[in-house]
Amino acid sequence: MSLFKRILRPALFHLDAERAHKLSLLALKRGLSLPVIQTNDQRLAISLFGLKFPNPVGLAAGFDKNAEVPDAILRLGFGFTEVGSLTPRPQSGNPKPRVFRLPEDSGVINRMGFNNDGHTAALARLEARKSRGGIVGVNIGANKDSDNFIADYELGLEKFWQVADYFTANISSPNTPGLRDLQARDSLTELLKRLADKRNELIDTTQISRPLLLKIAPDLDENQMDDIAHVVTSQPLDGLIISNTTLARDNLKNTKYRDEAGGLSGRPLFEKSTIILAQMRQRIGKDLPIIGVGGIDSAASAIQKLEAGANLIQLYSGMVFQGPDLAAKINAGIVTHMNQKNISHVSRLTGTSTDEWASKKPIST
Repeated sequence: MSLFKRILRPALFHLDAERAHKLSLLALKRGLSLPVIQTNDQRLAISLFGLKFPNPVGLAAGFDKNAEVPDAILRLGFGFTEVGSLTPRPQSGNPKPRVFRLPEDSGVINRMGFNNDGHTAALARLEARKSRGGIVGVNIGANKDSDNFIADYELGLEKFWQVADYFTANISSPNTPGLRDLQARDSLTELLKRLADKRNELIDTTQISRPLLLKIAPDLDENQMDDIAHVVTSQPLDGLIISNTTLARDNLKNTKYRDEAGGLSGRPLFEKSTIILAQMRQRIGKDLPIIGVGGIDSAASAIQKLEAGANLIQLYSGMVFQGPDLAAKINAGIVTHMNQKNISHVSRLTGTSTDEWASKKPIST
């Protein structure tokens, strides 16, 4: 058993989940982390939307909300990291406690509510590290009390244009009332059109182009998926991130926290999010990149996510249970898998099981 599982995880699990997270951030800030053996294999490198990712494993938004430790994260073996979600104005989020571990399920429920320091504080940190390289995306959101959600996303593009390697418009958090309504066909059309206009304006002004991705929820029915697919394939979008946390609570073993309000992530989300990913891949075709998120906590689950149709993957909750070297272990595991199966490049995994995953019935919401 690893040092993390023998000593560090039990110690962290004695603490409130949010406090443990803050301690993890502090340790990364101070350079205190377990040694990580990175896998440098060119077969893992992927070029998408104008960026070259050294490997397909990224850290999802939510861990480094305020862009405090992107470089420390990249040193853990991640091919890219995503900061945020960031809102124009600082906000404290929902009342505590608001994060709950479900150890029996390897899951986490959170209702954080876009707590963050706001655009200005994060921008200063990203400007200070810009010359260090590495791919750092910015996940943009809207203030809870905003009277114009879409305008908040436009502000996010403008504010971080010079420092973000890519943008993710997060319209799928279940913890900001009304936010998921932006996934509806007419609202999503307006959002993407206005963001495209803002992006064109910024390109004209700066002569710099940035990719724009959209993060959607896993709690979608057939009609909703049809609508989203129609909109994203008719607008100048660079990719999808599938998916955010779920409101479903199916088949959980934990009895203490399973009924807490908020989004469920971790292993219980894996099947649901992977089915939705595959079904969206069928709808949008092979060309639009997808970053697969939800329940990845091993090389095996990472490979399944790729096979379902993802080009890249992200994780977060898996580190809570498996430790900070999870990305490095996944990359090593993918290389082992490619060697065993005589696969020439990680991109060859993408979509090999899309139809199989898409044929499964999504877990009810």
